[in-house]
Amino acid sequence: MRPAPVRPVFGRALGILCSLAIVLGGAVPAGAVESGAFGWPLRPRPTVERRFDKPERNWLPGHRGVDLAGIAGQAVLAAGDGIVVFAGEVAGKPVVSIDHPGGLRTTYEPVTAKVAVGSRVGRGTPIGTLVTGHEGCPVTACLHWGARRESGAHNRREYVDPLGLLHEVPVRLKPLEP
Repeated sequence: MRPAPVRPVFGRALGILCSLAIVLGGAVPAGAVESGAFGWPLRPRPTVERRFDKPERNWLPGHRGVDLAGIAGQAVLAAGDGIVVFAGEVAGKPVVSIDHPGGLRTTYEPVTAKVAVGSRVGRGTPIGTLVTGHEGCPVTACLHWGARRESGAHNRREYVDPLGLLHEVPVRLKPLEP
């Protein structure tokens, strides 16, 4: 019996490692186009440092958004088309909020605004720059990205997981052997 050639085995192993890196790292292949009305507010695709934790009631403890790892000075992008409804400070932190069709509002902090209230923005439009200072973030700079929807007949605000706005195509791995 003849030993298996080294090159095909090495190629397969390299392919598996690259696929695993893409899946675990969350990378989008070069030239890939995101689909859907919303996209990531940071490029390249960031890691999620803290996930959404919906409170039982709006006034109870929870985490009303996600924290995304970034770099101070990095451009923050509008996740979707909308109108800037707030660009200023809340409790000493710079915040930008955008209203989207259907009663959805996304909020980004800490972000120094580069857009004015009333500006129309498209998905991927730079709206400001990320600054340091988000409490509880394990990295130097985190973007807190939140989303809420006006819901029900009583116009109640409901916090929603902003990651649910993203319509990502799952990675499909091809078999090694035909």
